[in-house]
Amino acid sequence: MRIPLRSCCIFRSFISQKQTLDTQRRGLSGAAMRLVQFRCRGDGDDVRVGVEQGEGLNVVDLKAFDSSMPSTVRELLQLGDKGLECAQRALASGQFVVERANIQLLSPILAPEKVVCVGMNYRDHCLEQNAPIPEEPIIFSKFPSAITGPYDHIILPTESQEVDWEVELAFVIGRRGKHIKESDALSHVAGFAVANDVSARDWQFKRNGKQWLLSKTFDSFCPLGPALVTIDAVKDPHNLGIRCLVNGDTVQSSNTSQMIFKTAELIAWVSKFVTLTPGDVFLTGTPPGVGVFRNPPVFLKRGDTVECQIDQIGSIINKVV
Repeated sequence: MRIPLRSCCIFRSFISQKQTLDTQRRGLSGAAMRLVQFRCRGDGDDVRVGVEQGEGLNVVDLKAFDSSMPSTVRELLQLGDKGLECAQRALASGQFVVERANIQLLSPILAPEKVVCVGMNYRDHCLEQNAPIPEEPIIFSKFPSAITGPYDHIILPTESQEVDWEVELAFVIGRRGKHIKESDALSHVAGFAVANDVSARDWQFKRNGKQWLLSKTFDSFCPLGPALVTIDAVKDPHNLGIRCLVNGDTVQSSNTSQMIFKTAELIAWVSKFVTLTPGDVFLTGTPPGVGVFRNPPVFLKRGDTVECQIDQIGSIINKVV
């Protein structure tokens, strides 16, 4: 039976699109891993890089496996495929395993060059505010010093009485680039993490000329983790359940499919202005349910516990002090 020429063309186009998508999705090393940074309890301040044997499981100590490897994930990413391939071998070896109970888990990225944030990037969050859908990404920043660990405390500053939660999907740059094409953008992603874009709403909406930076960048206002989940370990980062719970009550629940500007678009847009480098952290926006838009508004208080969850990536849990 002869297949019509048009059908053949459509089939070839489908195969070509699939191959292009597969190429875009391929991570730096083609390895599905969960990279972490940790300290061994009772072992001083030494930071170590590890690979989780599974979400919430024990950790393979990378430097113990290969002493030439660096002590931070950012430095590991700077090695490119060499570093990630070593991490993959370490995980496969099953050696140099550290018990989970014996480690303090840190943010998977410490002291990045940039923390790039995207505002108003969920359709349902825009509807929550009766705000128009942005026509281009709204970019702001946090200082890297705002980053804290996945289980560390959120510190309420005396300068604010309106501190709010924002669960967000974060991604981390793994390969340097400027003017990156959208078609090549995902090859620059090392992996994904869960973030909380903690925000002082009084400073965001009422103070300092309504610039967003100060409201977002108090110390401890960027819990991040629990791991850097490599891009090959996430089936589709733009179809993940995303939730925030305060004291066990669900306050945000949506899906990353609601994102207006997806990962590749954000990389292409931001790299027009700045060179992206390994370890740069992107926060991609929050869904509806934040405290400031509740009636009446609700803000965090000392003693609260905030848990941010994203399917396939994990959860971070931070007590407010």
